[in-house]
Amino acid sequence: MIPIKIFCFLASYALALGLELWYHYRPGQLARRFALIAGAAGLVAQTIYLVDKGAPLAFLSGSALLLAWSLAIFYLFGSLHYQRLAWGIFVLPLVLGLVLLGAAGPLLHPEDQGQGQPGKHFLLVDIVSVPAAHGVLLLLAAVGLCVGFLASLMYLYQAHLLRTKQPSHGPRMLSLERLEMMNRRAIVVSFPLLTIGMILGVGLMVDEPRQWTLDPRVLSAFVLWPTFGLLVYLRFATHLAGRSIALWTIVTFGLLVGSLILQHPVGQGGTP
Repeated sequence: MIPIKIFCFLASYALALGLELWYHYRPGQLARRFALIAGAAGLVAQTIYLVDKGAPLAFLSGSALLLAWSLAIFYLFGSLHYQRLAWGIFVLPLVLGLVLLGAAGPLLHPEDQGQGQPGKHFLLVDIVSVPAAHGVLLLLAAVGLCVGFLASLMYLYQAHLLRTKQPSHGPRMLSLERLEMMNRRAIVVSFPLLTIGMILGVGLMVDEPRQWTLDPRVLSAFVLWPTFGLLVYLRFATHLAGRSIALWTIVTFGLLVGSLILQHPVGQGGTP
């Protein structure tokens, strides 16, 4: 069962999504305002939960919930900036999925239970340590990749509407050019963060090579990085764009989710 505190902000985000759908198919400012209120309430409740329970990035529950928290902020700022566009109906499903993934963390990895340390692992506390900097950089890279993934989904949806010449009623979207720019910026920001984070991770592996080398999450990271690197090469060296780069971004995002689900060496008793 989902803990009641997680269920509270999960329900708030779900309500916000329902109201966003209502607004875009039956426009009315009241629905949009209540959607923003529900989303803000969910963000506040999740922030209180993370501060109270802690969110260690080495564990699935902590990393998924912090990623969802970051994207909830992205939803609120984007909805305020693009007030007439279909923003929440793309961002909020990802937020909900990550919250559910975080709630399922103790079920997928029972050893994760009770690992949170209130306040200690939330946001930038202890970032001066190499392990914390490693985790925070990878989290920021994951946020950037999530933004690229969302831009890719919106791009494919908008391109489908234009290609099939469907009626303009329904959710309004950013132009294809703006969505492609959003994807490009997300890639430019997140790949260096991922690279530096992995370099720090390699440095941590030196102390405990047997603990880290054959770990599934570590191995998955070494698959994710070259895939992401190929995405960067295709985007900037071969100038691949449009539908193809959107699909590559979605594939890279899938590898990120797979890497999150796998257990981290710390969760197996390792000490980075």
